[in-house]
Amino acid sequence: MKFLLVGTNPEHTGAATHFVALAQALAEAGHEVGVVTAADGLIEQQLADTAVQLHRATFRNALDLRGFAAVLRAARQLRPHWLVGNFGKEYWPLIVIGRLLRIPVVLFRHRVPPMKRVSAWLLPRLAHRFFAVSRHARRAYLQRGVPPGLVQVLYNPVNMALCRHDPVQRSAILRSLDIFGDPVVLGYCGRMQRGKGIFTLFDAATAAMAQQPRLHCLWLGDGPDAQALRERAAAHPLGNRHHFPGWVNDIHPYYSAMSMLAFPSIAPETFGRVSVEAQAAGLPVLASDIGGIPETLQPGVTGVLLPPGDVEAWRAAIVAMCDPSRRQPMGVAAEAFVRERFSTGVIAARFVHLLTAASTSKAGSTGIPPHRPRGRWRLPG
Repeated sequence: MKFLLVGTNPEHTGAATHFVALAQALAEAGHEVGVVTAADGLIEQQLADTAVQLHRATFRNALDLRGFAAVLRAARQLRPHWLVGNFGKEYWPLIVIGRLLRIPVVLFRHRVPPMKRVSAWLLPRLAHRFFAVSRHARRAYLQRGVPPGLVQVLYNPVNMALCRHDPVQRSAILRSLDIFGDPVVLGYCGRMQRGKGIFTLFDAATAAMAQQPRLHCLWLGDGPDAQALRERAAAHPLGNRHHFPGWVNDIHPYYSAMSMLAFPSIAPETFGRVSVEAQAAGLPVLASDIGGIPETLQPGVTGVLLPPGDVEAWRAAIVAMCDPSRRQPMGVAAEAFVRERFSTGVIAARFVHLLTAASTSKAGSTGIPPHRPRGRWRLPG
């Protein structure tokens, strides 16, 4: 099968990471994959040395004619069976191009905040497939009036090879951070802002450090509250056990340096890719019981769900996870859980199955028939 994925957003976002992983998953599964993306952006950089065919373009907005022309050229060259979009500013261009070339369109929605009213009503009905990246997100779309038959769930794929534990990398990273001996390292990866629960985690981890002399905390990321967090650490007697490498483009090697991961958001998350990646690396996850996060782990088996913002509950959980007899079996189970549920091969197969399976509810609600080879399907009307 042939796919043309369009993603010209140059920024490092969760949607961009999903885009890269999905393109790689489909290519690894033997499908022919083309990608239209921005020059020198994260997507192009990470797909440069793969079997994916790259085409450069940028959509400054939904009416950018140069973006339209670039996608039309790529589509006529590849003759894809499906057009796939991940970013809001490209939803409408793909719908229009799909109609012009008679190629069915797949749209992924990565955010829960509502789209504009007209787009929110029309896009799920005009796209041949409309995917949410979690059940939590799907529920939000249904509550806004999208018919249940129009929204399916497909989780983020994770490349297990990128997340594989590497003891050599672990030693090198710990030495670079001046962490010696046999430490227990609690990791955080993400944006440094209050809604991510960073101050709850700091207070809980610091209190746990008073009980666990081997415990360190590794903070990866940046954001509007990063400086306040560093200042809080600098003012605390145990602050030297908090380590701040800053923003890291590729966090995968750092999973090897961690013993467990914290995902302490106090605001709802659509999903939680970092939780899945950490488990793929054999790390148990301590996570807030909010939004789509619970869908990323097996509570009590691969990690622990905790009340958002509850410092004492988080402190107790961190202390408990410092015990290797609790932590290590969870890490083994975590790696197996991700391999069976979120690995690239599993998600690619699930994606293709959902595309090729007959969808009577979809056809009946939009007038668009099920998929036919080489995009030869009738326009409704």
